[in-house]
Amino acid sequence: MAENPFFAPSTLPYALPDFGAIREEHYLPAFERGMADQLREVEAIAGDPAPATFANTVEALERSGQVLKRTATVFFSIASSDTTDGIREIETEISPRLTKHDDAIRLNRALYQRIKQVTTEDPEEAWLLEKYRVDFVRAGADLSEAEQERLKGLNEELTRIATAFPQNLLTASTASALVVEDVKELDGLSESAIKAIEKDGTYTLPLLNFTNQPALAELTDRQTRKRLYELSVNRAPENFDLAVRLATLRAERAALLGYPNHAAYSVADQTAKTTEAVEEMLGKLVGPATANARREAELLSEEAGFPIEAWDWSFYAEKVRKARYDFDSSELRPYFELNRVLRDGVFHAAGELYGITFTDRDDLAGYHPDVRVFEVFNADGSELGLFVFDPYARPTKRGGAWMNNLVDQSHLFGDLPVVMNNLNITKPAEGPTLLTFDEVNTAFHEFGHALHGLFSDVRFPRVSGTEVPRDFVEYPSQVNEMWATWPSVLANFARHHETGEPVPAELLEKMKAAEKFNQGFATVEYLAAALLDWAWHKLAAGERVEDAEAFEAAALERAGIASDLVRSRYRTNYFAHIFSGGVGHYSAGYYSYIWSEVLDAESVEWFKENDGLKRANGDHFRSALLSVGGSKDVMEAFRDFRGRDPRIEPLLERRGLA
Repeated sequence: MAENPFFAPSTLPYALPDFGAIREEHYLPAFERGMADQLREVEAIAGDPAPATFANTVEALERSGQVLKRTATVFFSIASSDTTDGIREIETEISPRLTKHDDAIRLNRALYQRIKQVTTEDPEEAWLLEKYRVDFVRAGADLSEAEQERLKGLNEELTRIATAFPQNLLTASTASALVVEDVKELDGLSESAIKAIEKDGTYTLPLLNFTNQPALAELTDRQTRKRLYELSVNRAPENFDLAVRLATLRAERAALLGYPNHAAYSVADQTAKTTEAVEEMLGKLVGPATANARREAELLSEEAGFPIEAWDWSFYAEKVRKARYDFDSSELRPYFELNRVLRDGVFHAAGELYGITFTDRDDLAGYHPDVRVFEVFNADGSELGLFVFDPYARPTKRGGAWMNNLVDQSHLFGDLPVVMNNLNITKPAEGPTLLTFDEVNTAFHEFGHALHGLFSDVRFPRVSGTEVPRDFVEYPSQVNEMWATWPSVLANFARHHETGEPVPAELLEKMKAAEKFNQGFATVEYLAAALLDWAWHKLAAGERVEDAEAFEAAALERAGIASDLVRSRYRTNYFAHIFSGGVGHYSAGYYSYIWSEVLDAESVEWFKENDGLKRANGDHFRSALLSVGGSKDVMEAFRDFRGRDPRIEPLLERRGLA
């Protein structure tokens, strides 16, 4: 273990983890040493006889735990992107221990007293100091010893259950996959899509992690659509009980910390601040969205010639889109080849807007052969960071798309950022990877997160890049989606993969005309998920749930969003956003996407008013907002960029709800 690669910083460029040197047996010893090292460092800080200062307390905490941070960053990235049975076993063992370790720091009374004694005149230091104080209070630092002991028990149990939930879900994505023996049942899927899921004469279509599987829009066989849909909504049934337990424990934890429910606890340090603000905003959207969805359902049933069911919606939506707008979204796929989308679309837009450039680093290896590494440079040629790209789905990868940092930017350590994007695109058996427009949009979205990390220009890791409130973090990524359909960007990347011909202008016009079609469905399935999350986390301590499915149905009915035709984007049993990770990264936070979209719609309007894809615009967005990360009040950063507080009207107009 003297050669454990986590015991010292990586010597690779930008401190990129040396994936080739890392083996599974390195993780547990590195976690154990990392936790022990940090506890010693924390004890030294807490017991320092010198008066508490920012440097010897807060900055010292920022410097602590480097072995642990390196280990945890790589381990949890691999656990999400390319897991194994061994990784899962380690995750099950180490997650509760990490929770216990965090509690040992946050509930250290001597350390908390020192933090409260620190004063500083420096604005960035003062902001970080307040963040630490709030972190400790929210972690239970002000509780009595007996209350803290109960809190520790709750935290450990929450972590154990929330580790099992996504593990069950990953297993279910394959175990509940649609298996077909007769290829005729897959009529409607492209030849390449069928070839990609065939093995030994059997066709296996794994589940993606949301309710409406993309294949539902293409499969002509109604019974096959029904089977696929029902497999999707009924997967991982064991997770219902886990969800009930998680929501119940979170309610008890919130009460212990002085909040009426977990939702109130969750939003207190977000930009929304109060449950009332969230409920007011969501409430404004439910009526117009459900009315739109009802009108859409009538259109689709008319097209079908019978009352449609939930598994018919996507299929007939495509038919109506084609009839009404003469637009078939599958016609775009030949123009959206993955490498061209990335280089001539995503990278090109960033180059035009911010002046940055990208160089392949084939000499730097990822953790899987499909992973690619790019070096990123500023307009003046100076180094900006590394971008790691992992585009393909695989059985060892969790569903969805996400960004994370492998190295946080900070002036404290002199570190430049290493950021990663994960997508879940089906890898073809052979030939080019052709994307749907949704997949193109996702690539731009996730790269918006990557830019937030790459452009970070702050002193301290705790506030680096995307370390911002959860209901703000989606905003920069949503803004970046606008460039996917910006005319000059589209013209640059949307070219036929065989002929190189640009996508026909009339096809793009049809796509634009069809943009608001099916927005009722899209908004309702999202709002249903946000309101379902909210209902689980408005439970009060001691409130019992006997039947998770009955609770789900009643919650959606109460919210006025229940629909047999438009189910929640995630049902309780596969809502990993809110039932993974102990306290849950997005628990009582799924509203964040639409909350952030208010800022996004305002910002898109600003870019359009100011001539769009111009360096001056990009430089303003970068300097006022992207570069500051969480080092100041993010709404102040928004006002610095936009010049005013956000309005909801641009969002309502965009979603056809005005």
